[in-house]
Amino acid sequence: MLIVAAVIKINSSGPVLFKQEREGTLGKTFSILKFRTMYVNDCDPSGVRQTTQADSRVTQVGNFLRRTSIDELPQLLNVVKGDMSIVGPRPHVKGQQAAGLAYRELVPYYEMRHMMRPGLTGWAQANGYRGPTIDRILSKARIDHDVAYVQNFSLWLDIVIIFRTLKAEFITGNGY
Repeated sequence: MLIVAAVIKINSSGPVLFKQEREGTLGKTFSILKFRTMYVNDCDPSGVRQTTQADSRVTQVGNFLRRTSIDELPQLLNVVKGDMSIVGPRPHVKGQQAAGLAYRELVPYYEMRHMMRPGLTGWAQANGYRGPTIDRILSKARIDHDVAYVQNFSLWLDIVIIFRTLKAEFITGNGY
């Protein structure tokens, strides 16, 4: 992580870490940590403007960090603090949008995903539901996977998710 921090600092000016308010267990907010992958003046702390492929706001190093999910490593500090778990529904910003609607409007049972601590990875990510939320059907499927995880939580499922994530995100993932 120190090497990544040094490369970020050499590549562009500004802080190494990016902080953003996210919703956690029972909707309680916390500051999530990530390696900064965008130019400082182009970052969107609100999270309303989602990042897309070939996004001009992302630095050259940031593209690599996102593609390999290395930008997520500082969230291990969130895990140590107790804000997050290794596995659980990915935390969203308050008012997260999907296909132009607030997720809460799109999916009536959206709040069920907040019954568990959010995770570095989750059932949705392990099944390829990651990236822009411009399609209503795919966005709803992401929440359906989060809720299915909450309803079927087990140590075995967590192990399956961890292995699928390692394959999907660190080996073949695109980071968006």
